[in-house]
Amino acid sequence: MIKGPSNDSRPDFPELPEEKPHFESAPLTRSEYITALAHFYRAEMHRSLVWRTRLDTTTNWAIVSTLAILTASLQNPEWAVETLILGMFANVVFLTIEARRFRFFDVWRARVRMIEENFYGGILRRDQSSPDELWGTHVADDLLCPRFHLTHMQAFRARLVRNFRFIFFFLLLAWVTHRLTHPMVEHPLGVVVLPVWVPDLIVGGLYLTLLGVAVFTPGVQAPELAYWPDSDHRGEDLSSLDV
Repeated sequence: MIKGPSNDSRPDFPELPEEKPHFESAPLTRSEYITALAHFYRAEMHRSLVWRTRLDTTTNWAIVSTLAILTASLQNPEWAVETLILGMFANVVFLTIEARRFRFFDVWRARVRMIEENFYGGILRRDQSSPDELWGTHVADDLLCPRFHLTHMQAFRARLVRNFRFIFFFLLLAWVTHRLTHPMVEHPLGVVVLPVWVPDLIVGGLYLTLLGVAVFTPGVQAPELAYWPDSDHRGEDLSSLDV
């Protein structure tokens, strides 16, 4: 019969202290603070770059789709009205998706800019005084309670003015050219199915709406200027569907 090891052969474990030290009670050294902030900056920069790449992807979708639509409208003039209108509203969908992605990108961009301006900028100048003394508190509050710093319409306007204005301009140019050369809206079999003014009314309403958004929606300022001064109204809470 094989017997197990006796109690005398057990190793002696050190006695654990009754009160364990808490991390919060230990002072944070300067090197630990700089190391933690450097890793945090790298993480926020990575997330910012990921969402920036997604913005470029949406723009590429819109450009490729617009080129295909313009090619189809030129090759089939009898279907150009339907094709161009479809392309305009497809780009509105792309613009809406990109505006939503831009709101997320803007969350990480705001944190990155606060760190760059108030921490790394001081290191490079050999001056540790930050332009905003409470910048760390603002960033910490934003981590604990993430918020969108832009409204839907501000993000929509930002991407419209930045990128999509050129796409909509070429679509409008193609529309005007086609209407001047083919004034009647006709079916390929020669049957008029819509009054002449209906497609023009649809396109005119769409472009007037886009123009109104570009003119009357407040513009987007730099994050370090727009997002942090007012501690009571720093943005809109992220809903559970957006995370």
